Amino acid sequence: MDIAQLLRGFVIDNLAGFSYRNLPNFIFSFLVCASLAYILGKLYEKFGHSLSNRKVFARNFVILSLTTMFIISVVKSSLALSLGLVGALSIVRFRSAIKEPEELTYIFLTIAIGLGCGAGLTILTVIAFIGFAIVIWFKNRSQKPLDYQNLYLTISNNDDQVPDLNQIVQILRSSLTGVKLKRTDETNTSLEASFVVEVGDFDQLEKMRNSLKGTYPNLNVTFMDTSRDF
Repeated sequence: MDIAQLLRGFVIDNLAGFSYRNLPNFIFSFLVCASLAYILGKLYEKFGHSLSNRKVFARNFVILSLTTMFIISVVKSSLALSLGLVGALSIVRFRSAIKEPEELTYIFLTIAIGLGCGAGLTILTVIAFIGFAIVIWFKNRSQKPLDYQNLYLTISNNDDQVPDLNQIVQILRSSLTGVKLKRTDETNTSLEASFVVEVGDFDQLEKMRNSLKGTYPNLNVTFMDTSRDF
């Protein structure tokens, strides 16, 4: 047996169950899968509300969807490979848990894109994706205007004068539409408190800031709005 026959046998064994006639469909599904995942990442960057870096997180969508598509393409015609995949997934552990429900939702959408394209249901996947995109767009359009969005407020002192938390809460409630305490860290020399506040307009915001600064001149006040990117 010469080397040519050996290589030919090796290629035939590794391509068992795969027909060259399926190659155009695979390439088409591959390109569609990558395109849909990329568009989903852009939707997440624009309409997401996660506190994490959405642009960095969205970069994983294309690779995740293509990986899912390839796995499904390999195992869909083999029961043994499917059982092996279940066993492999059962021992996989993530190093960091996904705490944001929104991130988990977009991950499921990304995996669903890979599943649909890998199973050969590319057209159905495109139709479903268009529907999801419309829902995401309408959901964003139905939100309150930006001036009325909830803001994350963090208050801390940078001197030895520890603010009184009850007094701060009273100032916030007298100036803003809604106030909810989320976290507080207090020691003998420092206080850091985090709130979710609802601001009706920028006049309320300025009134609240002036009241806090009038009572505690050295107070650090930080606002964060992650509702959307400008």
